[in-house]
Amino acid sequence: MAADTPIDFAAERERRIHDLHEKRLQDVRQAFEQALPLSAGKRRGKGKPKKR
Repeated sequence: MAADTPIDFAAERERRIHDLHEKRLQDVRQAFEQALPLSAGKRRGKGKPKKR
């Protein structure tokens, strides 16, 4: 058993909170991607018309 090593509760709490925030962020990103899908190949708009 590793009873001799102290547990850093602050670090464990930060890691847990970070994981929760990351999960929430991923959920929001996924919702935005479903609502506003980005096209894989971005099209360029037409430039200025050429003078004749």
